[in-house]
Amino acid sequence: MTSAGSNPQRIAVLGATGSIGSSALDVIARHPGRLQATVLAAGRNVEALVELCVRHRPAHAVIADEGGYPALRDGLRAAGLDTRAQAGGDALEALAASDACDTVVAAIVGAAGLPSTLAAAHAGKRLLLANKESLVLAGELLMSAARAGGATVIPVDSEHNAIFQCLPPQPAGNGTAGLPGEALRTQVARLVLTASGGPFRGRPRDSLDTVTVEQAVDHPNWSMGPKISVDSATLMNKGLEVIEAHHLFGLPGGRIDVVVHPQSLVHSMVEFVDGSTLAQLGLPDMRTALAVGFAWPERIGSGVAGLDLLAGGGRLDFEPPDTAAFPCLDLAFRALEAGGTAPAVLNAANEVAVSAFLQRRVGFLSIAALVEETLAALPATPAGSLDALREADAAARRHAGSLVAARGLPA
Repeated sequence: MTSAGSNPQRIAVLGATGSIGSSALDVIARHPGRLQATVLAAGRNVEALVELCVRHRPAHAVIADEGGYPALRDGLRAAGLDTRAQAGGDALEALAASDACDTVVAAIVGAAGLPSTLAAAHAGKRLLLANKESLVLAGELLMSAARAGGATVIPVDSEHNAIFQCLPPQPAGNGTAGLPGEALRTQVARLVLTASGGPFRGRPRDSLDTVTVEQAVDHPNWSMGPKISVDSATLMNKGLEVIEAHHLFGLPGGRIDVVVHPQSLVHSMVEFVDGSTLAQLGLPDMRTALAVGFAWPERIGSGVAGLDLLAGGGRLDFEPPDTAAFPCLDLAFRALEAGGTAPAVLNAANEVAVSAFLQRRVGFLSIAALVEETLAALPATPAGSLDALREADAAARRHAGSLVAARGLPA
């Protein structure tokens, strides 16, 4: 663990131009000498990546879209930076596994983030995992790679980070997120993930057919990208988090619960077999979880204020999720129970459906319908390899895409 006065912790921020990347860089900038951004990666936004390089001066910058390489190279030169420009998925994977970084913030959205996340796990990095699709699509493979490589997996999703904080600390490099498997299974009764309920909490299903993209991405508590904001609105985000929690902490779906907590101050809870329940509370700001990830088992400032429990009337409300209005949560539990390739199919179909909604090709309620139809059409098969998972992912995208083409508006 890097501490003040020693060499800085070298950090690769993959997905640097997104909301989580921005939060990570904010925390890093607060601790010069202790934390250093040495690799910054983005998908297509060359201009934003160059601006970040000017501010943080990393050794390497990577644009995933290889067509953006000339603009990145020329932009870095024009800014007078020594930052080395690279492009493409192979470069991203190589840097994630290289000596250019000690820690990898895996914040690339979607299944595109899986290869670099696996590379970091195999290489034994401290892996701050914000790419939920890596666990949903290939959780068993990722956690196995982390154990084999001696990586330390620290989840950055606020809910899983809360669970991580509530569990007794474990030695670094054990490839787990929390207690070793058997100890966790015997000491923990259940995990309770909290959900804000999204922007449409309390609305009946028949009122959701006409909601707009703008309404769906307007989250009441969190500032997030459009895809994850829509997932929060459908409760699919919470369903994916249930699958993630299964892989991170090794408990079956029957010991993972979800409760709606609209204040988003209690981020999750762990109920132990002795009847104790521990909860982690804090303001809804991703910088807290990122600071935990960078400094664990120590604590550093995140820029987030302390929690005033009396603000807003001092209320902490909890209610069950409405799965009739928001069936995506149940679909995720069903995919977890089916196992094999079902979670990969769920994730891929959801990505296609959400993309179609954001393009205004299908309505809000069509998201769950498209996912359910794709799951029904592609029954689960064994997921023993990354190739099998990729084939399931591709098949689900094709099927969901054909459903969108049949029932949606033209692109």
